Amino acid sequence: MAMAILFGVFSFLLLIGTPVAFCLGIASVATVLYMGIPPVVVFQQLNSGINVFAMMAIPFFIFAGDLMIRGGIAERLIRFAASLVGHLRGGLGQVNVLTSTMFGGISGSAVADASAVGGIMIPQMAKRGYDRDYAVNVTVNAAIIALLVPPSHNMIIYSVTAGGSISIADLFTAGIIPGLLLALALMITAWIVAVRRGYPAGMFPGFVAIGRYLLAALPGLLLIGIIFGGVRSGVFTATESSCIAVVYALLVTVLVYRELDWRGFCEATLGSVRTTAMVLLVIGTAASFGWLMAFMQVPAATIALMQAISSDPIVILLLINLALLFLGTFMDMAPLIIITTPIFLPLVKSFGIDPVHFGVILILNAGIGLNTPPVGSVLFVGCAVGGITIGQAMKTIWPFFGASIAVLLLVTYVPALSLWLPALFR
Repeated sequence: MAMAILFGVFSFLLLIGTPVAFCLGIASVATVLYMGIPPVVVFQQLNSGINVFAMMAIPFFIFAGDLMIRGGIAERLIRFAASLVGHLRGGLGQVNVLTSTMFGGISGSAVADASAVGGIMIPQMAKRGYDRDYAVNVTVNAAIIALLVPPSHNMIIYSVTAGGSISIADLFTAGIIPGLLLALALMITAWIVAVRRGYPAGMFPGFVAIGRYLLAALPGLLLIGIIFGGVRSGVFTATESSCIAVVYALLVTVLVYRELDWRGFCEATLGSVRTTAMVLLVIGTAASFGWLMAFMQVPAATIALMQAISSDPIVILLLINLALLFLGTFMDMAPLIIITTPIFLPLVKSFGIDPVHFGVILILNAGIGLNTPPVGSVLFVGCAVGGITIGQAMKTIWPFFGASIAVLLLVTYVPALSLWLPALFR
């Protein structure tokens, strides 16, 4: 009965439009009251869920991304990407994907990517004759690349939720090849759709122009190397790298690009505080929810159920993917990671699946969920920027969904795509 109350209250509140954090918190309080457990336990678990040193990396990475957005890095990355792939058919779509790949390595956030890159690219694409649904679909699907390449703060959430036993450096490294593979798949899809719709190709600007735009974008791109190289080499931790990212972002935007003024700094600070507060509230309430699931032995029951269905890892991974894709349609990313990790991680371990590999699978599934209604935050941002409805975007988004699912299946059933690079650095 307690399990029915936990999931029933959560589902009901979610269906009537209650914010996810409150759904998780209220469902947890209702369950402990029924079970006769002091309600203070919920708040203790909430506090312990966010009182983790590694979590400090999240607000700093968010702040560094906000500084870069307001400091001119996005425009320079777009110009550099345009010089590389703008001459292809549907060139602005290719530019959009490539820019998101590079910018994702700076912001680590799909929503930030969709708002920053989309805010510049979608109006430009519409102005040059591209349909708005195409511009939005390219933008929102390319934005999830940011979740796979370092410094994805969702990788940090996964590591912390798993008890801190999984190396953040390994997770950062494991997401690189899947992220690049997703970028390639989306670029091919964007090209195919562009050919079918008759979109134009641009002019190749020449290697001199490419060098000039690379030089302009290089200070921002170096941040990727600093974060990844420092964490991977062990010079500093992920938390320390986030602080270094903020200092470096300030130096680049103030002294090099000279586009970040006092007002922009204040806006970036306030925006980061709001985003961090929302993220940490979700993480805390999801921690309480997850503790109750563990207390009621939901993970053990899930393992027994799955093992009763099949003993084949291929089938188990397929079922997990289907479950995660379904949950992603109505759950945001952070709570999805925190709630499902304690359930599915012991299960995949029992089948000999590497936790780092599963982390990439989980992040990619949750990323695809950010583009599926009714709770698709990245899709909402893209449609708001593009000035179209969710329904208009959903009518033509399927080729891009297909590309993302194809990459998901490859990442799921070819572990080397995730595990080869981390093994190389050990």
